[in-house]
Amino acid sequence: MKLPVKITSRHLGKALELNTESETIALIAETGEKLGSVPWEAIIECILGYVEEASFRKLRNYPRSSLAVKVRYQTSASKQFESVTGEIGGGGIFIESGAPLKAGTEIEMDLVLPDDPTGQIHAKGKVAWVRPKPERYLFFPGMGVQFTEISEGGRARLLDMVKSLNQARQRS
Repeated sequence: MKLPVKITSRHLGKALELNTESETIALIAETGEKLGSVPWEAIIECILGYVEEASFRKLRNYPRSSLAVKVRYQTSASKQFESVTGEIGGGGIFIESGAPLKAGTEIEMDLVLPDDPTGQIHAKGKVAWVRPKPERYLFFPGMGVQFTEISEGGRARLLDMVKSLNQARQRS
């Protein structure tokens, strides 16, 4: 089954072709040439990850901001990891990872903010949602972690950093 692109101006004239035998969706050029295909599984995972992430955005009680800071974390089984955050907020963080932990996994973490590299923020959290693969070449794979325990001082530092970043970005 071919579905013509009618509204998306950058791709007018192209078509999506559904193949139920191989469970793929192919992009077809105006000339009829096949430009590439994606398995249904990848599209399903993308949709589920997007829906799950979007639903958590609505539930957030604290503002967030994009910021890459070093984070060390470990599971209750004492597996240790080191990565960077993609976003930080008063209620949790997004940790970039090519092998994210499963939703529900509890972790302990230490963050180092650029305003005070010697003053780590220690927190406990739970993996709330997972983005298993990169999305739209813009979003790294990883996991959204909701804080379950964090000191008020640590949360205040995070919120101050988020506020400063958001204000600076609005001015530019």
